[in-house]
Amino acid sequence: MNFDFGQATAGLHALIVHFTQRLPYMGLAIIVFIAFYIAGLILRRIATRFTRRTRRHRSVGIVLGRLGQSVLVLLGLLIALVIAVPGFTPGQLISVLGLSSVAIGFAFRDILQNFLSGILLLLSEPFRIGDQIKSGDFEGTVESIETRATVIVTYDGRRIVMPNSTLFVNPVTVNTANEKRRLEYDVKLPKEVDIVKIRHVILRTITPLPHVLDEPAPDVLVVGFTDSDITLRVRWWIRPPRHFELQRGLDTVLVHIRDALQAARTARVGAAAIGHEGEPLTPRACVR
Repeated sequence: MNFDFGQATAGLHALIVHFTQRLPYMGLAIIVFIAFYIAGLILRRIATRFTRRTRRHRSVGIVLGRLGQSVLVLLGLLIALVIAVPGFTPGQLISVLGLSSVAIGFAFRDILQNFLSGILLLLSEPFRIGDQIKSGDFEGTVESIETRATVIVTYDGRRIVMPNSTLFVNPVTVNTANEKRRLEYDVKLPKEVDIVKIRHVILRTITPLPHVLDEPAPDVLVVGFTDSDITLRVRWWIRPPRHFELQRGLDTVLVHIRDALQAARTARVGAAAIGHEGEPLTPRACVR
């Protein structure tokens, strides 16, 4: 079989001529796609900015912005393909996707799962951007809910990227779901204490503190005892229920309780109520 160099050259020349003729169409297709892509970005920013002032509907704006951007990008891609490829129709793309749907499903299963989970999280709003949540071993402030994952910033400044599907199917504790949050601390005292007097001392000490709410009022409960000691649980409410206020309020309340008990011991407010001289008070933490 003889190789016809002239035929090969003619075929290459025809290919180059055809490609050259399609260059303006390809350029126009690229311009159209870029225009639709930019329009999608602008639409997403407008939707997000429009709902930024209202915290309740902020997530809805994010969802609408992302869906609008996706629709515009897909529409721009179809129009660009119609311009660049002769005889192309959207029906051909749908048929190709139908034939390869199984392969695409396996290849993009995790991506689609995380994307749909992110959309459902934004719509159902079990938590919102700015909330402080805990899921598994991770706890922090929700910084953003992206297409694939949710970004959480821990209280010590680290960034955690969690897949949306993980947050969607696993339990999530939202620490800032309500305006108020109750804290509690267990104090172990000798069994000889006068519970009524000790309760009065603690409540009188913590009630005026700025970190303790008047309603619901703080209380002190007996939650356990042994042959040698008794356990009192001090409970109070704070607002706002964020981690910083929790730690600061806990520090202030515990310092005042300790000082009040030591002052009561020193002043001999019922020696039997406070305990024998030299016997230390041993508090035990249980913050909830």
